[in-house]
Amino acid sequence: MKFGLTAICLLLALPVLGVLGAWFVPDSGSLDVLRHQASTVLPGYAGQSALLALGVGVGVTLLGSALAAAVALFEFPGRRHFEWALLLPLAMPAYVLAYAWTDALQFSGPLQTALRAAFGLQGALWPDVRSLPGATVLFVCCLYPYVYLLARAALAERAAALLEAARLLGAGTRRRLLDVALPLARPAVVAGAALALMETLADYGVGAYFGLTTFSTGIYKAWLVMNDRIAAAQLASLLLVLVALLIAAERLARRRMRFAAPRGGARAAADSRPHTLHGAAAAAAVTLCVLPVLLGFVLPVAWLGRLLWLEATSSEFGLPLARFAEWAWASFRIAAVSSLAATALALALGFVLRQGRGRALPAAARLLSLGYAIPGAVVAVGILLPVGWVQQRWPEAPLAAIVTGTVVGLLYACLARFSAVALQSVEAGYARLPPALDESARLLGAGTPRLFARVHFPLLRRSALAAALLVFVDVMKELPATLVLRPFGVDTLAVVAYNFARDERLAEAALPSLAIVAVGLVPVLMLARAMRSSGGGGGR
Repeated sequence: MKFGLTAICLLLALPVLGVLGAWFVPDSGSLDVLRHQASTVLPGYAGQSALLALGVGVGVTLLGSALAAAVALFEFPGRRHFEWALLLPLAMPAYVLAYAWTDALQFSGPLQTALRAAFGLQGALWPDVRSLPGATVLFVCCLYPYVYLLARAALAERAAALLEAARLLGAGTRRRLLDVALPLARPAVVAGAALALMETLADYGVGAYFGLTTFSTGIYKAWLVMNDRIAAAQLASLLLVLVALLIAAERLARRRMRFAAPRGGARAAADSRPHTLHGAAAAAAVTLCVLPVLLGFVLPVAWLGRLLWLEATSSEFGLPLARFAEWAWASFRIAAVSSLAATALALALGFVLRQGRGRALPAAARLLSLGYAIPGAVVAVGILLPVGWVQQRWPEAPLAAIVTGTVVGLLYACLARFSAVALQSVEAGYARLPPALDESARLLGAGTPRLFARVHFPLLRRSALAAALLVFVDVMKELPATLVLRPFGVDTLAVVAYNFARDERLAEAALPSLAIVAVGLVPVLMLARAMRSSGGGGGR
């Protein structure tokens, strides 16, 4: 079993090796291709990606930290509701947010048209949303929860006792916040910002829809438009290096997230009460918390609902409900199979890793855990490139027919990307099971299958359900890999929403977009419920 699991982990890690292998293909002219890219498109890709990453990194750091400090350390009207409401933008895929913002704020949109008519104005009333600054603000609005979630947890766990000590020593509110609370949350903030940047670099939908020249859009263009697989693989490898650096930064920050807590610190955190704000300070805190929720979730969902209602009630009803059912079923089928397979693999890996024997499987599992950080465009190129090499050498080999443009290839890509999500959830569940359980079961005569079926699985049921749900939602939202690898005639909700929006049929894109958001709400609400039940907000 251990050998088979190691082989599966290595098989799912092949897309990364396939991308890196483009540099070692003989007679491929890889250096010539790289020189050509360096003199033509590479500076544009690198420049826009760097500017986008810089803007998003600064934005999510400032906004997420401010929101975490406000909710964890202060009391103001609506604070308990904002604790979970600030997570809602996590359910909104960035490309869906882009569709709603564009339709609402573009030059020919109803808002600008009504304002020009009401006040007699001419020209554009604000900069075009479909731009690099617009994409930066959009990503900040939907990715700040990564920083908010981790920083809030860090402040709730460690800041209470130290803040009280600083208050007793005469430090004012401003000094306690800047010199005590925020430095404590710095590793969590860095980890959250790294996760947000990985999502930004992996994005394809927003970049393609806004006409940006980022690495992800460049990979797609090089492969499918210019038909240059070497250029696509080299761009993918450069993006892979950037993502690897972010992973290293995130793990370094996470390793520093454990601080020595003072004796009784947990009880102090539970018993302490946040500082109560009044007047203008309370109004500022409420405004700070309201705006991200409105811009990142409430208003976009309301606007998409408006588009859907106008389309459904028009005289020329254009929503293809029968085809929508086909798209929804295709999305559900692919997501369900992927989530079940990923959860089963994670349970098997977690059980064998718990035994703690051997080195090959832990190394292969760590390699598999990198999959979630790999952009979908990189996974697609990493799958198609080796298939192309095999097909050139052995034209009769059936590998291309099995992987290219089939459900099998799409499921393989989903497992390569999202098995890490399931494994992380299952490993977190196993971390809560004491080793004495295994020893007691074996002393009572339980063999390996019975140990898992009668002891581990009942205790891991919630973790397994959470793993399956998270993978299900991630597959439903996945766009670039699905766009490249999906079978002919099989469209998912994400692909359909993108195609409609690309053709400026935003009213028709509203229905699949809202369906994706509704599915994404499920894990967000579960996370909010878990946060409330854990009492991590302080002052409860």
